[in-house]
Amino acid sequence: MFQPVRRLAGAEPVGYEAFVRSTSEHNAALSIWKLLEGAASDDESIALDRLCRMLHAINFFRQSPGDSADLYLSVHERLLAAVSGSHGVVFRRVLVSLGLPIDRIVLQMPPARPGQQFLLSYVADNYRRSGFRVALNALDVADALRLLDRITPDVLKLDAREISSAAALDALAARCRLLGTVLLLKQVECAAVASAAESARFILAQGHAWDRPEATLTTPNEKFASDRGCAGGATRARLPGEASALLRNR
Repeated sequence: MFQPVRRLAGAEPVGYEAFVRSTSEHNAALSIWKLLEGAASDDESIALDRLCRMLHAINFFRQSPGDSADLYLSVHERLLAAVSGSHGVVFRRVLVSLGLPIDRIVLQMPPARPGQQFLLSYVADNYRRSGFRVALNALDVADALRLLDRITPDVLKLDAREISSAAALDALAARCRLLGTVLLLKQVECAAVASAAESARFILAQGHAWDRPEATLTTPNEKFASDRGCAGGATRARLPGEASALLRNR
């Protein structure tokens, strides 16, 4: 399944994040990793992780609406420590054999646990050596700033609900721009958040404000509901303070 990554200002899709979901009688979007967390070995998880990324890449580029949209693929947490070195070599070899463009793939690292910063930096460097761009998931704004200083990812992902004010978002966006890192807000629940910062035109975003993950890709000119996910269905433009309060309360 794919969820568009959009520009926060303008909302046009510039990429897509791939998700692995299973279905059941009671849950139509159950994460397969939750099912296998306690049942699969490290080797089995790594093999499944690579297989899922390969299938996502094949499905994405088969129906890609253009030649510039990026594909965001998550790397399972177990792979960080279980693979001793040369992360990305196997995946690159598979993509090359299939004739798929490596330069349009962004590999997303899981949030780092305490003491994992060195490992995260090592794995990110490995993937970059194989030609991939790397996205890091920050726990909060303070963690985002630490990651920028220590690793400087190609993309920095942050839960929009962790933003406390428009000023904080502007400051983080400015720091990202200075270092050449793309800032991507995830879990955006209301499209009106686009007015929360002066730097919105430099920020990417994804969330239910626009889209839910679907099996097919959203075309660049496809319409979307700008009021989707807003409290009370409000469609008026929000001032920065209002949007920031909305973020905090989600």
